[in-house]
Amino acid sequence: MPMIRKDPNLQTVITTFEVTPGTCDDLLEELRLACNDFVSQQPGFISAAMHVNDARTRIANYTQWESREDFQKMLRSDEMRVYNRKFNDLCKTFEPVMYEVVTTSD
Repeated sequence: MPMIRKDPNLQTVITTFEVTPGTCDDLLEELRLACNDFVSQQPGFISAAMHVNDARTRIANYTQWESREDFQKMLRSDEMRVYNRKFNDLCKTFEPVMYEVVTTSD
């Protein structure tokens, strides 16, 4: 389970996907498979969570990594490129963005 906390040693990545209600569940399943079968097995992976808006037109995937380099190595792998082509076929756009957690409230 992701723990959102300010930690300069962690890399947070939020990937947003623009989908249609008709492809939302298909993309969610592909994301789940990619995470369970590949991404979560990569060095530096900490956790992931997927979020869907009420209209089922947006998916946000939140992942945490031990380092920026760990995430980039996974993203550039041949295996992930295959998954990304599948994701691209199921959505209008998607964009992974690396973030730094600067504050949290409990």
